[in-house]
Amino acid sequence: MSHEYSRRGRNWFTAMGVLFIVMAGIIIVRNMILWSPGFFYDFLVGPEITNEKISVAMIIFGCIMIGLGYRKSDVKTK
Repeated sequence: MSHEYSRRGRNWFTAMGVLFIVMAGIIIVRNMILWSPGFFYDFLVGPEITNEKISVAMIIFGCIMIGLGYRKSDVKTK
């Protein structure tokens, strides 16, 4: 068994989770710089679907993906 596959968290789920969190972070920082924290908060709690709400959902989804990446797999090795 290779040491590369024995380490937990080094898989597709973890990589995609980190990617989603980084992308959402970039969107949030960009909108905070362009608009201001006040507008960001207004967009976040407003009734419309906005970038801010999608970014929060992306962070939640990324955390779920990372959690799936760290769960134990039931694969038996020799």
